[in-house]
Amino acid sequence: MASTTEVASRPTSERRPQKSSTFSRWDHKYSPYLYIAPFFLVFIITGLFPIIYTGYIAMQDWDIVRNTGTFTGFANFTFVLQDPMFWKALRNTFSIFLISSVPQILLAMFIAAMLDYNLRARTFWRMGVLLPYIVAPVAVALIFSNLFDDRYGLVNSVLEHLGMTPIGWHSEVIPSHIAIATMVNFRWTGYNTLILLAAMQAIPRELYEAAAIDGAGGLRRYISVSVPQLRPTLIFVIITSTIGGLQIFDEPRMYDNTGLGGANQQWLTITLYLYNQGWGKFDFGRASAAAWILFLIIIIFVLINLYLTRRLVADDNSRRK
Repeated sequence: MASTTEVASRPTSERRPQKSSTFSRWDHKYSPYLYIAPFFLVFIITGLFPIIYTGYIAMQDWDIVRNTGTFTGFANFTFVLQDPMFWKALRNTFSIFLISSVPQILLAMFIAAMLDYNLRARTFWRMGVLLPYIVAPVAVALIFSNLFDDRYGLVNSVLEHLGMTPIGWHSEVIPSHIAIATMVNFRWTGYNTLILLAAMQAIPRELYEAAAIDGAGGLRRYISVSVPQLRPTLIFVIITSTIGGLQIFDEPRMYDNTGLGGANQQWLTITLYLYNQGWGKFDFGRASAAAWILFLIIIIFVLINLYLTRRLVADDNSRRK
């Protein structure tokens, strides 16, 4: 039998209980799952469940009063896909998305490049580009809808002063899309600029110095150094812009007093279409079907973006080899 002195003189690892070793092994193995579990729980409650429940309602002739429905299968999807108004909304959505997203990303890259230089009061300018994002969407829509008013808007007043013909910003299709895209760009360009600027500042300065030693000018350094290094961030910005552009709602909803997408649905979008189906006609089955169709369209676009970006990365790696 070991004496008390011998037991006390043994190393701590020999006297450590087996239970503590087992707990340490479990902690190392399972604790990472516990750390990330809150995100997935919140996602299931606020993201996955609404998607599944919306799909369930899309299969029903839903009664909002009794909060029940009669199973109708794919009848709501058939109605939405055969509705000419839906296809007009889909056309308007893609038009506004292209007019807003493409210039927005290009302008954000340009402003980020300007802010990356050693400007005076850099913090002031970087905070300034984010100010439009802080403004409430309703306020932005009200201001710009008045600026682009057909009769008394400031834009048409300037055009008349320059001797040009006023434009029907509310009555015509493309001008209304340009006006709404201008609102979107006003709010989101600064947000994307700061994301690109953060990624640009993470690029090692040695790359720029090496390019300058090789005789590359400022534009050449930006194209050959900055743009390739910004590719992962650009992928993120393009995907988020795609999702946000296809879900645009606030700007077209507040562009006029009715919120119906114009007299001839000139700027009716898919989200505004499903909103009018749900809260205008109280047909939540058809609104849910439109929401699911939009969800599938967004998934298709995201997958296309991922496929194209992976091809670009693969081609770039093959050229480097």
